[in-house]
Amino acid sequence: MPSEGRRLSYSLRDIAEKLGAQVHGDGNCRIDRVATLSEAGTGAISFLANRRYRPQLLATRASAVILDREFLSACPVSALVVANPYLGYARVAALLASPEPTQAGVHPTACVSGSAEVDASAWVGPKAVVEDDAVVGARTRVGPGCIVARGARVGEDCTLTANVTLCHDVRIGNRVLLHPGVVIGGDGFGIANDDGVWVKVPQLGTVVIGDDVEIGANTTIDRGALADTVLEEGVKLDNLIQIGHNVRIGAHTAIAAGVAIGGSASIGKRCTIGGAAAIAGHLEIADDVHLTATSAVPNSISQPGIYSSGMPVQENRAWRRNVARLRQLDEMAKRIKELEKRLDED
Repeated sequence: MPSEGRRLSYSLRDIAEKLGAQVHGDGNCRIDRVATLSEAGTGAISFLANRRYRPQLLATRASAVILDREFLSACPVSALVVANPYLGYARVAALLASPEPTQAGVHPTACVSGSAEVDASAWVGPKAVVEDDAVVGARTRVGPGCIVARGARVGEDCTLTANVTLCHDVRIGNRVLLHPGVVIGGDGFGIANDDGVWVKVPQLGTVVIGDDVEIGANTTIDRGALADTVLEEGVKLDNLIQIGHNVRIGAHTAIAAGVAIGGSASIGKRCTIGGAAAIAGHLEIADDVHLTATSAVPNSISQPGIYSSGMPVQENRAWRRNVARLRQLDEMAKRIKELEKRLDED
């Protein structure tokens, strides 16, 4: 059980029971924080998930380390043995995190419409705005400067940290975490050409966010043109991601920072997309596809697997030579084809 006081503290044995881990060493030692192998001291628990850090394990001063059985014999302190040390660390870090103080009500500087529905257990922070017919669910926190626009609906146990904008009629599920600067439901990039003049296409859909989604700072998700933009349950988005109108992202897909996804693209379930990847619009990516960083995806991907594109960085003079050769590839291909034709004739 946790001890009393501001900092949460558990015995190593208690933590092991919560993780389903095996204890090696002193199960009674108290743990009150997580730390790296090199910086941990008494009361801290660390983890080893990458063999490159094995030298730090040998010298650690942590009270305990989360690791798999392969490294148990090298651990100089108490240990928790689990199949996935990084996952174990994540769960322990969540266990030891100090809970935010609970608040309920509406800050005096907030503006809440008389037709809005704000649950009595929810909190609307300083200078936040909740517009007409919006709904804020139980235990949800609407942080300072946030806007929940007309008709938007936010589920239970959500956190809008600060300066989050939910445009009109956006729908947010339960236990959703939105970091500062997130904008959900801005107009998609819909324009039609009238003899060289661009005419705006009204964006009539909305955005639907499933349960247990997390969206990083300054990420933008455009509303649909006709149908809705949809993020299914458990999707995790990093910072500075652009998601175009009518995109659908399957459950438990994770996307790193700087990714751009064109309108009407459909991303499968359990995919991972590395930082700064670019996905063209109107294509489909299957379930369990993993794109490495900076990959450019111009066509649909129908089979699960790992995909990459882009040229790794190299010394400038070598890069210039290689680019020059790339420009010659078409001519070289024609010459090879002609040589093959001559050989066939001989």
